[in-house]
Amino acid sequence: MSLESVRSFFLTHAPGISVIVTEASSATVPLAAEAHGVEPDQIAKTICLRIGEDVVLVVTAGTKRLDNRKFKDRFGVKPRMLDADGVIEATSHPVGGVCPFGLPSPLKVYCDLSLQDFDEVVPAAGATNAAVRISPQRMAELTGAEWADLCQ
Repeated sequence: MSLESVRSFFLTHAPGISVIVTEASSATVPLAAEAHGVEPDQIAKTICLRIGEDVVLVVTAGTKRLDNRKFKDRFGVKPRMLDADGVIEATSHPVGGVCPFGLPSPLKVYCDLSLQDFDEVVPAAGATNAAVRISPQRMAELTGAEWADLCQ
Protein backbone atom coordinates (compact mmCIF):
# COMPACT_ATOMS: atom_id res chain seq x y z
CA MET A 1 0.00 0.00 0.00
CA SER A 2 2.75 2.44 0.93
CA LEU A 3 4.67 1.91 -2.31
CA GLU A 4 1.44 2.46 -4.22
CA SER A 5 0.77 5.73 -2.38
CA VAL A 6 4.23 6.96 -3.45
CA ARG A 7 3.65 5.88 -7.06
CA SER A 8 0.30 7.69 -7.00
CA PHE A 9 1.97 10.80 -5.54
CA PHE A 10 4.47 10.94 -8.41
CA LEU A 11 1.85 10.21 -11.08
CA THR A 12 -0.11 13.20 -9.82
CA HIS A 13 2.65 15.67 -8.90
CA ALA A 14 5.70 14.72 -10.98
CA PRO A 15 4.90 12.16 -13.69
CA GLY A 16 8.44 12.38 -15.07
CA ILE A 17 9.87 10.78 -11.91
CA SER A 18 9.72 6.99 -11.77
CA VAL A 19 9.81 4.82 -8.69
CA ILE A 20 12.72 2.36 -8.92
CA VAL A 21 12.12 -1.05 -7.36
CA THR A 22 15.20 -3.22 -6.86
CA GLU A 23 15.66 -6.90 -6.09
CA ALA A 24 18.11 -5.97 -3.35
CA SER A 25 17.01 -4.37 -0.11
CA SER A 26 17.74 -0.67 0.28
CA ALA A 27 16.54 -0.51 3.88
CA THR A 28 19.80 0.96 5.19
CA VAL A 29 22.03 3.69 3.82
CA PRO A 30 24.87 1.29 2.85
CA LEU A 31 22.45 -1.14 1.17
CA ALA A 32 20.68 1.68 -0.67
CA ALA A 33 23.97 3.20 -1.85
CA GLU A 34 25.06 -0.19 -3.19
CA ALA A 35 21.69 -0.93 -4.81
CA HIS A 36 21.61 2.44 -6.61
CA GLY A 37 25.32 2.88 -7.36
CA VAL A 38 25.75 6.14 -5.44
CA GLU A 39 27.81 7.38 -2.52
CA PRO A 40 26.16 6.86 0.90
CA ASP A 41 25.69 10.62 1.39
CA GLN A 42 23.55 10.73 -1.77
CA ILE A 43 20.96 8.57 -0.04
CA ALA A 44 18.34 10.98 1.31
CA LYS A 45 17.55 9.48 4.70
CA THR A 46 14.14 10.39 6.16
CA ILE A 47 13.79 10.47 9.93
CA CYS A 48 10.37 10.60 11.62
CA LEU A 49 10.42 12.72 14.79
CA ARG A 50 8.02 14.08 17.38
CA ILE A 51 8.18 17.74 18.36
CA GLY A 52 5.73 18.14 21.22
CA GLU A 53 2.47 16.77 19.80
CA ASP A 54 3.53 17.20 16.16
CA VAL A 55 5.21 14.61 13.97
CA VAL A 56 7.73 15.94 11.44
CA LEU A 57 10.04 14.43 8.86
CA VAL A 58 13.68 15.43 8.57
CA VAL A 59 15.48 14.43 5.37
CA THR A 60 19.28 14.38 5.55
CA ALA A 61 22.26 13.20 3.54
CA GLY A 62 22.79 9.50 4.24
CA THR A 63 25.71 9.53 6.67
CA LYS A 64 24.76 12.72 8.52
CA ARG A 65 23.47 12.63 12.07
CA LEU A 66 21.08 14.99 13.76
CA ASP A 67 22.82 17.55 15.92
CA ASN A 68 20.82 17.69 19.16
CA ARG A 69 22.00 21.24 19.93
CA LYS A 70 21.02 22.58 16.50
CA PHE A 71 17.67 20.80 16.73
CA LYS A 72 16.93 22.17 20.19
CA ASP A 73 18.01 25.67 19.16
CA ARG A 74 15.62 25.48 16.18
CA PHE A 75 12.60 23.81 17.82
CA GLY A 76 13.07 24.37 21.55
CA VAL A 77 13.04 20.64 22.35
CA LYS A 78 15.24 17.59 21.92
CA PRO A 79 14.38 15.38 18.95
CA ARG A 80 12.35 12.27 19.82
CA MET A 81 12.33 9.50 17.23
CA LEU A 82 9.14 7.54 16.73
CA ASP A 83 9.21 3.78 17.16
CA ALA A 84 8.49 1.54 14.15
CA ASP A 85 4.75 1.39 14.83
CA GLY A 86 4.59 5.16 15.21
CA VAL A 87 6.46 5.63 11.95
CA ILE A 88 4.01 3.41 10.06
CA GLU A 89 1.04 5.15 11.69
CA ALA A 90 2.35 8.62 10.77
CA THR A 91 3.67 7.89 7.27
CA SER A 92 2.21 4.55 6.14
CA HIS A 93 5.82 3.66 5.21
CA PRO A 94 7.88 0.94 6.91
CA VAL A 95 11.19 1.77 8.56
CA GLY A 96 13.76 1.54 5.77
CA GLY A 97 11.24 2.83 3.24
CA VAL A 98 10.24 6.11 4.89
CA CYS A 99 10.07 9.10 2.60
CA PRO A 100 8.25 12.44 2.45
CA PHE A 101 6.06 11.33 -0.49
CA GLY A 102 2.64 9.67 -0.54
CA LEU A 103 1.79 10.38 3.09
CA PRO A 104 -1.71 9.62 4.43
CA SER A 105 -1.93 13.17 5.81
CA PRO A 106 0.38 16.18 5.48
CA LEU A 107 3.42 16.34 7.74
CA LYS A 108 5.88 19.20 8.05
CA VAL A 109 9.08 18.28 6.18
CA TYR A 110 12.53 19.74 6.82
CA CYS A 111 15.38 19.13 4.38
CA ASP A 112 18.80 19.43 5.96
CA LEU A 113 21.28 21.69 4.20
CA SER A 114 23.58 18.64 3.76
CA LEU A 115 21.42 17.59 0.80
CA GLN A 116 22.35 20.72 -1.13
CA ASP A 117 25.83 19.29 -1.78
CA PHE A 118 24.33 17.04 -4.48
CA ASP A 119 22.65 17.52 -7.85
CA GLU A 120 20.73 14.30 -7.32
CA VAL A 121 19.76 12.32 -4.21
CA VAL A 122 18.07 8.97 -3.76
CA PRO A 123 15.33 8.88 -1.11
CA ALA A 124 13.31 5.76 -0.33
CA ALA A 125 9.90 5.42 -1.94
CA GLY A 126 7.62 3.74 0.55
CA ALA A 127 9.18 0.26 0.60
CA THR A 128 12.49 -1.22 1.72
CA ASN A 129 13.47 -1.89 -1.89
CA ALA A 130 12.09 1.22 -3.63
CA ALA A 131 13.56 4.67 -4.27
CA VAL A 132 13.51 7.63 -6.62
CA ARG A 133 16.26 9.78 -8.12
CA ILE A 134 15.50 13.45 -7.64
CA SER A 135 17.25 16.77 -7.14
CA PRO A 136 17.14 18.00 -3.54
CA GLN A 137 15.50 21.22 -4.70
CA ARG A 138 12.72 19.34 -6.52
CA MET A 139 12.16 17.10 -3.50
CA ALA A 140 11.81 20.14 -1.24
CA GLU A 141 9.47 21.80 -3.73
CA LEU A 142 7.23 18.72 -4.11
CA THR A 143 6.94 18.17 -0.36
CA GLY A 144 6.70 21.81 0.74
CA ALA A 145 9.85 21.27 2.77
CA GLU A 146 11.69 23.97 4.63
CA TRP A 147 15.50 24.02 4.45
CA ALA A 148 17.18 23.80 7.87
CA ASP A 149 20.62 23.28 9.37
CA LEU A 150 19.97 20.32 11.68
CA CYS A 151 22.92 17.93 11.25
CA GLN A 152 26.49 17.59 12.47
